[in-house]
Formats: sequence, structure tokens, C-alpha cells
Amino acid sequence: MAQATERLQRYLEDELGECRDEDVERRLDELGTLEAALGPEQVDVELDVLAALANETRYTLVRVLVAAEEELCVCELQAVVDVSESGLSHALSALVDAGLVTGRKDGRWKKYQATNRAIALVTVLEGSVSDE
Repeated sequence: MAQATERLQRYLEDELGECRDEDVERRLDELGTLEAALGPEQVDVELDVLAALANETRYTLVRVLVAAEEELCVCELQAVVDVSESGLSHALSALVDAGLVTGRKDGRWKKYQATNRAIALVTVLEGSVSDE
């Protein structure tokens, strides 16, 4: 931490022309407030969502469900990804736990749909890729 504080002090000296200990303390307090505002629980939730997407099968399922704009049956999803039934079930369970899809029983069928969170993430990801 001492090295980080020294580096911050050098940065503030460059930015302000001079830097006192109070300037470093004030900036550390401001940065601490930013970190605290995020909260460790929020970080954990967001990391769970990112971890759920960090797998080709789960990411493909989310993309298909977002593109479908409707519920899809497990049998339809099985046709899209090359995994076993138990692998598909595990992937969908992880996506439900992350809040990216919802599932419901419809008679003897299980149907899944993308959540608003999934739609927003896919939209952001699509917009972040350039056409280069």
C-alpha cells in the first residue's frame, strides 16, 4: 500500500503542481468512498453473472434465447448446443442462478426465456464489437 500511496502522491504532484499529505489523504478518502459505494455484495453478484457467461455453451444459450425473443423449450435448446441432457440442465441451472434466464414448467415441457439482464448484457456486448 505504501508504494501505491507514493505513486498517488507523485501523480497528484504532477496534476496539482504540488502535493501535501492532506491532498493524498483526501484523494484516498474519495477513492475509498467510490469503492465502498460499489459494495462487495454487488461485486459478487456481477462476477457470478460474468462467470455464467464465460462458457461457450452457456453464452450460446443466452444469445439464442435473447435472439428468440420468446420462450424456448429445452428440446429446442438441445438442438442448438452439442452437450448432453445433463450438461444442458447444468448450464441452464447456472444461467437461472445468475439471473440471466427464467424457466418454467409447461405440462411435461420445460421452457426458458432470457431476462432483461441478459438482453441488456447481450446488447452491450454487441455494441462493443466494432465492424473492423
